[in-house]
Amino acid sequence: MSVRGRCAKVLPSELNKVCPERGDDPATHPRKMSDFEVVPNLQQSSSSVSKSRRKAHFPTGSNEKENLISWIPENIRKKECTYFVESSQTSDSGRIVCECGYLREQHLDDGAKPPIFLGKEWDPSRHIQEMPTDAFGDIRFTGLGQKTGKYVRVSSDTPPRVIYHLMTQHWGLDAPNLLISVTGGAKNFIMKPRLKNIFRQGLVKVAQTTGAWIITGGSHAGVMKQVGEAVRDFILSCSHKEGEIVTIGIATWGTVYNRESLVCPMGGFPAEYVLDEENQGSLSCLDSNHSHFILVDDGTHGRYGVEIPLRTKLEKFISEQTKVKGGVAIKIPIVCVVLEGGPGTLDTIYNAITNGTPCVIVEGSGRVADVIAQVANLPVSKITIALIQQKLSVLFHDTYELFTEGKLVEWTKKIQDIVRSRQLLTIFREGKYGQQDVDVAILQALFKASRNQDHFGRENWDHQLKLAVAWNRVDIARSEIFTDDHDWKPTDLHPVMAAALISNKPEFVKLFLEQGVRLKDFVTWDTLVYLYDNLAPSCLFHSKLQKVLLEEREHTAGSKMPRLQLHHVSQVLRELLGCSTQPLYPKPKHTERPRLSIPVPHIKLNVQGSSLRSLYKRSAGRVTFTMDPVRDLLIWAVVQNRRELAEIIWAQSQDCMAAALACSKILKELAKEEEDTDTTDDMLALAEQFEHKAIGVFTDCYRKDEERAQKLLTRVSEAWGKTTCLQLALEAKNMNFVSHGGVQAFLTKVWWGKLCVDNGLWRVITCMLFFPLLYTNLITFREKRLQPMGCLTRLRAFFTAPVVIFLMNILSYFTFLLLFAYVLMVDFQPTPSWREYLIYFWLFSLVCEETRQLLYDPDGLGLVKMASLYIKDFWNKLDICAILVFIAGLTCRLIPSTLYPGRIILSLAFIIFCLRLMHIFTVSKTLGPKIIIVKRMMKDVFFFLFLLAVWVVSFGVAKQAILIHNEERVEWLFRGVVYHSYLTIFGQIPSYIDGVNFNIDQCSPNGTDPYKPKCPETNADNKKPIFPEWLTVILLCLYLLFTNILLLNLLIAMFNYTFQQVQEHTDQIWKFQRHDLIEEYHGRPPAPPPLILLNHLQLLVRRGLLRRPATHHKLKEKLEKNEEAALLSWEMFLKENYLQHQQCQEKENTEQMIRDIAQRVDVLAELLDLDRVKRTGVVEQRLGSLEDQVHQSAQALRWMMQALRGNGFSSGEDLPAVGSSRALDFKEADLEGKAEERRPPYHVLARNLLYPGSHTLRFPVPDEKVPWEVDFPLYDPPAYSADHKDMAVQDPFSLSLESLLKINYNTMDGLIDRQSFHGLYAVRDGLPLNPMGRTGLRGRGRLHCFGPNHALHPVVTRWRRNLDGSIIRKSLKKMLEVLVAQYPLSDVWALPGGSLEPGETLPLKLKWILRREFWPQFQNLLKQGTEVHRGYLDDPRNTDNAWVETVAVSVHFDNQNDVEMKRLNSFLQGCDPELCIRWQVLDKRIPLHANHKELLHKVSTLLGAYY
Repeated sequence: MSVRGRCAKVLPSELNKVCPERGDDPATHPRKMSDFEVVPNLQQSSSSVSKSRRKAHFPTGSNEKENLISWIPENIRKKECTYFVESSQTSDSGRIVCECGYLREQHLDDGAKPPIFLGKEWDPSRHIQEMPTDAFGDIRFTGLGQKTGKYVRVSSDTPPRVIYHLMTQHWGLDAPNLLISVTGGAKNFIMKPRLKNIFRQGLVKVAQTTGAWIITGGSHAGVMKQVGEAVRDFILSCSHKEGEIVTIGIATWGTVYNRESLVCPMGGFPAEYVLDEENQGSLSCLDSNHSHFILVDDGTHGRYGVEIPLRTKLEKFISEQTKVKGGVAIKIPIVCVVLEGGPGTLDTIYNAITNGTPCVIVEGSGRVADVIAQVANLPVSKITIALIQQKLSVLFHDTYELFTEGKLVEWTKKIQDIVRSRQLLTIFREGKYGQQDVDVAILQALFKASRNQDHFGRENWDHQLKLAVAWNRVDIARSEIFTDDHDWKPTDLHPVMAAALISNKPEFVKLFLEQGVRLKDFVTWDTLVYLYDNLAPSCLFHSKLQKVLLEEREHTAGSKMPRLQLHHVSQVLRELLGCSTQPLYPKPKHTERPRLSIPVPHIKLNVQGSSLRSLYKRSAGRVTFTMDPVRDLLIWAVVQNRRELAEIIWAQSQDCMAAALACSKILKELAKEEEDTDTTDDMLALAEQFEHKAIGVFTDCYRKDEERAQKLLTRVSEAWGKTTCLQLALEAKNMNFVSHGGVQAFLTKVWWGKLCVDNGLWRVITCMLFFPLLYTNLITFREKRLQPMGCLTRLRAFFTAPVVIFLMNILSYFTFLLLFAYVLMVDFQPTPSWREYLIYFWLFSLVCEETRQLLYDPDGLGLVKMASLYIKDFWNKLDICAILVFIAGLTCRLIPSTLYPGRIILSLAFIIFCLRLMHIFTVSKTLGPKIIIVKRMMKDVFFFLFLLAVWVVSFGVAKQAILIHNEERVEWLFRGVVYHSYLTIFGQIPSYIDGVNFNIDQCSPNGTDPYKPKCPETNADNKKPIFPEWLTVILLCLYLLFTNILLLNLLIAMFNYTFQQVQEHTDQIWKFQRHDLIEEYHGRPPAPPPLILLNHLQLLVRRGLLRRPATHHKLKEKLEKNEEAALLSWEMFLKENYLQHQQCQEKENTEQMIRDIAQRVDVLAELLDLDRVKRTGVVEQRLGSLEDQVHQSAQALRWMMQALRGNGFSSGEDLPAVGSSRALDFKEADLEGKAEERRPPYHVLARNLLYPGSHTLRFPVPDEKVPWEVDFPLYDPPAYSADHKDMAVQDPFSLSLESLLKINYNTMDGLIDRQSFHGLYAVRDGLPLNPMGRTGLRGRGRLHCFGPNHALHPVVTRWRRNLDGSIIRKSLKKMLEVLVAQYPLSDVWALPGGSLEPGETLPLKLKWILRREFWPQFQNLLKQGTEVHRGYLDDPRNTDNAWVETVAVSVHFDNQNDVEMKRLNSFLQGCDPELCIRWQVLDKRIPLHANHKELLHKVSTLLGAYY
């Protein structure tokens, strides 16, 4: 027996007993309920907050726990019984209980005392009171590992918005994209193993892929247990990140077993719960596989079903919320999934269908589900009481005796109403075509319901597409939305395209591109700003943009953060792409009108009004398009590291090779700053992938046409900041691309200039030394104009070739070094000789050349940027160092007193100049990589010296301290500690360290000799060393062991690793480094130093005096527009070939083939299983057909016998039909069902169980019991008549015979017309009978009069026309527009008409629409109109004794210039502002009352228009 938690004052000591983990913590300040009520319905919590709250499986932080402890008692209540009334029933243990079900001691202290209620009956509304809840927090299931969930005990009267706020804000749940309400049998039942697996897999799949919430009863039994086990199996088979499925159990608090362990006034964090099925008795345990529990308390114990009203309200509230994600807002859809079930389940299905909630019935699960599934395909007229009785006797064989005749009638009526709403009913049958999975059935049910829902125009299709995008189910979008039923314009897809991009749903982006969305139309300036505004906060690019905005705010000294614009994006992109590129998005001038006129960060696309769609409408004519929209979208995807999106968009790009290399550069730069290692690896992998794409496209281009492919390398790309593909590859250090054979062939061509590349090097050197040989055939040129022998340009072409310039510079540099060495060793006089002056002049030419390289700026980058680029080069640093050292030596050399130091410094400068020779060797394929190895090894040595210094210093200090006492000379301290210890590594061991070879003459005893070290500690008598020789020897051995063996071998291993690493990529590294040398000599003046000064003088005159622009020597080429367009088209064509080739290779891949074969085997196995199921059905069908044929044969024989018996060849009976009667029945059933959907045989709306505007329930009347002629002994309808105090004329609402006898039926009763259009109607006991049959309710309901209540419904129509005035057609029929109105306090549109007041000719509702002066003219229009209906109207207000009869008149304006129509429109514009009036396209899905749609159908038929 469970124990109730008390709500009396609880002392801290008592709290420690209940919640020991809380202790005496002070209570936090609670939030007031009034504060919460001001807040509107919250849609979803912040994503960042949700992520922080939902870690692992809901560990609660201290601050969040305190907020929860203070918020829940203030806003959520429980219920307690305050008065004990002894019940006739007893508890399970035989003890006396209260009417509420609890024992006396389980009541409050005041509950058992005789209060003012003494002697009165127990009344829940008075004897049960609300008070702050005492059960909430985290629930942990004992013995089941770390399964932890959230729980709360709530009152049955708790507002749904409070519970929703708790779930989304305090429990940290994201608002769902879908709500799945699972209902069915509450007790354990048996399902077929295959059906159980299909259901489990499909349910969790739809929940996981769509981000849905699953709501169940929460107990560990029946369908709730099936759902819990499905979630458990899914979590165990998936990773932790994928395994988060929100499963909410809504159960009755009074039926939960072991609930006393959940009671904790200050919250249980966690509360330990024991799942004990053996001892639960009539109660139920909570299911351990649910993640959240809402325990509904009404103050009673042991009563099931208490949670149903609150669960219904909560589901309805959630389904009315709007979730905004990725710029698209959707109403949260809800679907009901039914397994098995009993009477309560039928009520749940009926209520769901009545509320417009689609239901999925799983056939084969048993009981109610199977009853509905087996009759779902039958016409409603075939669903009779006898049929339902037969089904119940089979499927409810254990409890069939409990079904009374009244219950059978009620079940028949409810099942008929359920089946009548076929658009909301989906039957999942195992093996049904196109429905192999439950998840597909659930989503198809939602789409079917949405598609059949009434709507205006195309909003229904938009809603379906938004749902598919929110669920990320592109398969459903392909099969259900993008069909032949609706033509999608590309512009209609732009809003959802933006949502798919922001939500990172590449499959939808690909689908929208296939449907005709053009990125050039989609990407506008405003769209780009909107996309960058919606970057993920965790994205590194987002943080860099925020940093730029902060800097701008500080620069402008403003307090408000500036709005994000594209020039901010361009600023960050230039940092990533390098300064060799120009800004992609220019900063707008202050005088220009701002491009963005609407606040983009607040743009939302909701169901009613699409503000994001208006963004595109506004952008179409005003906002200028960016230069390359595909590039802009590609950058947006790449900076967020979205691989699939980037690949899809790159496939659309035109300048694809430059785009791939630029993306590689951006990703590599972002990877350097990214802190998360996984993200860094992903970025580098994607960068490498883009590099491979560029290589693949360039390879295909090079194979087709070498010359055009090389043009692609040097073409200036306007879209990518006026840079080139080659420059982008070099900036990104894409060695694979640069080392490509085509790139290297181009570099070789540049290296040889206008010379042929097959000229031998010895020929070039020979012609360089003896240039007259140029006019022989020794050297060949590429250009034909240089072939003639006497051409003077041959000389210029030869000496301007980079290879010749390089060789001449080598010769010049060697000459300089030889002359420098000669001066240093032979000719260094106090007064400089002419040779030395020549060296100074030579050095001056080198300084001038370095200055030219520093100032040479053809791209206009600026002096500062050029200086930074110049300093980055290692060889430039070496040049500067050599020149500065030389200048320092020269300065000392010119001063007589520092002549010798000057020579020393110049000698050091000579060393540095010699090291500069290594740059020359980089051109060699053999020596170039070795120089790279040396540079890498220098880094290894630098780090190795740190390790070596530890041992050297430690041994040196210890040795010095042991051997020598108080050495005060610093230079000798350095020698003893560092120098001698370092030399010891190479074998120069000090002689005095072991005392054997000690010689006192080699040292200074007192340390006064500056040329000798101080002697070790010696004996005063014989001058022998007294230091411990054994210790110094051990230290020396250990030192040599670690340094010579360990550290030196470590250095060798490091060198070997570096060598192997570089050696593997020797060819790539050399080819990559080769470019720098080629580019340097391609733009270098042809004359070598010191003659290069002539070129510098020429350059100075041209730039300084003549003001001519600098000649662009870089490897860039600006193409003409036509040539560039043709080149890019050719590149794009070959890119398509490359992508097709990649797809073919993927298909031919062995692993992919194995996966395809495995998938086919799985499909084949599934088809075999389905075939087995279908085969069983076919056998049953054939047996049924055989029975029918035997029955027909028997009928035929009987007919023949009767004919023979009559002595003739004819008979009064017709010849029985030959063939399968069952097949004919099926065909007839289909035809009848379709006809029945168009026109039901009996009134339907008048038999809805819940009477509108009241809480009165009708008596259930199945279709077969509607006619008064059919005997229905059980028929006992309730009576209801509303009192209309605002109406002057109304019949009495009491059914007393005296008041009824005053009414005259079938005639004019004063001003009231009680005559029916259907003739005389019967009157029984003073009450008229509805001519259409029973309705399940007596009285007049909300109608004013008994008998017929007359109404008038004018149907005002006109043709729908284009802008040019032509009539629009659909399916070859003209389309109509009809005048509809929405009245105050109504959510439904209706025809402008209604009930006629006694003595009036126009309805009151019609008078609201029209101004008074137009009433007579409208009456004339009605007289001229055509009557399309006169008679009974199936209205929900109809009863057995009162009904609505109407006259529908068609008023059609055939001419668009009709004067009466224009006058009507003018009077409509001046009508009541609370009314909504519009001309609406006439369609069968127009959202009107069902009976009004029948009238519209008749009008469209009359005019031959589309319906």
